[in-house]
Amino acid sequence: MKISTLLTDDAVLVEIGSRIARRRLELQLTQLAVAEQAGIGKRTLERIEAGASAQLSNIIRIFRVLGLVDGLDMLIPDVELRPMALLKGKGKVRQRASKPRAVRSTGNQSTDKSTAQIKEPQPWSWDDEG
Repeated sequence: MKISTLLTDDAVLVEIGSRIARRRLELQLTQLAVAEQAGIGKRTLERIEAGASAQLSNIIRIFRVLGLVDGLDMLIPDVELRPMALLKGKGKVRQRASKPRAVRSTGNQSTDKSTAQIKEPQPWSWDDEG
């Protein structure tokens, strides 16, 4: 089964568990052997293979035993800093996300930034009509 956004969380857990079990069997390892090498209980491995929720550290330990840790780099790729982002941030790396900007109203109304109140539009005139 392909893992996609259409699957529920429980379905994704079941699929990950079955893939772990298939990989373990492909390597001809018993649940007990994998659990001992990973430093977890056999029952924990049984639950993970059955699709139960688990601690991420336990899954990483299992991946390490099964030779799957390198695949995590494809799962969550490292974000490369773009040159324009570095220039904009003056060489600093972003530490937090910004709040979404307020939606600007459309029309001829202008806002006064000091009071943030909407001003009525002024009639247009030529500069030389003093």
